[in-house]
Amino acid sequence: MTLALDLDVRSQFPQLVGNPGVAYLDSAATAQKPQAVLDAVMAYLTSENANAARGTYPWANRTTARIAQTRDQLRRFLDDPSPETSGVHFVSGTSEGLRTIALDWLTAVVRDGDEIIVPFADHSANLVPWLDAAELLRRQGTRIVVRPMPYDSAHDYDVARLPVGPRTRLIAATHVHHVYGNDMNVHRLRAAAGPDIPICLDAAQSFGHLPVSARELDVDFVVVSGHKAMALPGIGAVWALNRRGPAFAPAGWNGTPNTAGIVSLAAAMDWLSSVGLARIASSIVALGARLTAGLASMRSYEVLGCQDSLTAKSTVQRRHGIVTFRHREIGSNDLGFILASDGLLVRADGHCQGTEGEKTSSVRVSLHVYNTAGEIDRLLATLSDLNS
Repeated sequence: MTLALDLDVRSQFPQLVGNPGVAYLDSAATAQKPQAVLDAVMAYLTSENANAARGTYPWANRTTARIAQTRDQLRRFLDDPSPETSGVHFVSGTSEGLRTIALDWLTAVVRDGDEIIVPFADHSANLVPWLDAAELLRRQGTRIVVRPMPYDSAHDYDVARLPVGPRTRLIAATHVHHVYGNDMNVHRLRAAAGPDIPICLDAAQSFGHLPVSARELDVDFVVVSGHKAMALPGIGAVWALNRRGPAFAPAGWNGTPNTAGIVSLAAAMDWLSSVGLARIASSIVALGARLTAGLASMRSYEVLGCQDSLTAKSTVQRRHGIVTFRHREIGSNDLGFILASDGLLVRADGHCQGTEGEKTSSVRVSLHVYNTAGEIDRLLATLSDLNS
């Protein structure tokens, strides 16, 4: 695993090059942008910028073609099993994408007494839209049952207790947990759910960090955020299989698309592919293991999530570049300020948890391919100074 730590692309990220004393450890919130993405956006805005599907002149035609090409590129990036019939719809990010599925698709397919299964201990963006859809339906006279996704003691989905019934119409799930960093083993859901129930996947923390195969996971929706995958803020996408239930299409009039964001997403996928998603995943898993092993040796710290995955030699599920912890005496917000004063930029708060998630704030370290073993060792050295 140590070889993965040798992957060095830091020089391609201008913000990191310009701030050599800073260790950016908050990529689960937003990733830094490589020069190739910035160059692609600037080239588009200074040579081809035009509205899509609104004109017949060359700039407009090229912009329209770019958008279509990016849809096809995303299909390939997600290992689309049915590119002839699937849909790709650009949104501002995962939160909007999930909400659009809940309000524009789910509300049209459920009937009184139907059920959905949603994760109450994942990100609020993958809980609140489903609850809002249920409330909207209730006001219209349709009552659906919202069943909570079961978890086991390691904070993984407990597939053996999945409450699937004859009226289940949707299962919402998360690929990589935004607090614990673990792969939620979504590939096991299809066997438990059966062949007919649509599965909607929040891939905000996996897209751009590891290979995501819609084919292997056998899901019906994959919702992603570009800004966590090195594209610009304000761009994301909903990929829809369109096999189980009606085809997905956002309601209402489609206005002007975020063309610069779409260009950035295409460039980001190009860059990520050139480095290799498997190599990126290996690198950040190795760095996470280095961090958890160090934290496990300090009695002042409590690492959240699966306790059996804290050492580098662990054979259980790995943390995909996200490690969250608390100091047993120092408040997490105070610890965040202390780390920031040393140029260690982490997130310290409640992490937008769902209603059944962690109630106490914590410090989250989230990594990407530009992070180094030296940064992890520097973080551990600072934390060690606060160990008692």
